[in-house]
Amino acid sequence: MKNRIRPVLLVAALVLLSACREEAVQSTVPQDMTPETLGHYCQMNLLEHPGPKAQVFLEGNAAPLFFSQVRDAIAYMRGPEQVAPILAVYVTDMGRAGATWDRPGDGNWVVADEAFYVLGSARAGGMGAPEAVPFSSRERAEDFALAEGGRVLTLADITDDMVLAPVEAGAEQGSEDDADFDGRLRALPNKAGG
Repeated sequence: MKNRIRPVLLVAALVLLSACREEAVQSTVPQDMTPETLGHYCQMNLLEHPGPKAQVFLEGNAAPLFFSQVRDAIAYMRGPEQVAPILAVYVTDMGRAGATWDRPGDGNWVVADEAFYVLGSARAGGMGAPEAVPFSSRERAEDFALAEGGRVLTLADITDDMVLAPVEAGAEQGSEDDADFDGRLRALPNKAGG
């Protein structure tokens, strides 16, 4: 009889212990950028780049992934490369007092789903590509669009091709480089013929 009671007591003890164990809740409170904060794609210090930034919290990762450009974070959200479910996404509120393009500020994060974005403005993001400039206020986003161009959209209104399409280099740069390359290629001796 004693041999039968021990396994039952062991199972009961394990059940009680597992019931008492508290599940650790992952924090998704936006984090401030520091001189050590690196962009997920570029691996460069974010404080050295102008324009708005983003941070994405993934399940199981205590630290968020930071992005040098908001456009890149939106593309990440929509791409197939996530290694875990996304718990929260924050973007810089460029309408907050003290936020400038060169120094977008810290602690002025807004939930990505609640922001208004200006797409197609004259401003390039931190890595030089077109940017989705976020604001917590539609009015501030509209003021920015009047001054810098572009149109105001919500996150749901931003189509995949607006953030996933490749960024084209300027036509003047490409054509001059292409002509130079073609000229150098024609100047090479024809090794196949002789």
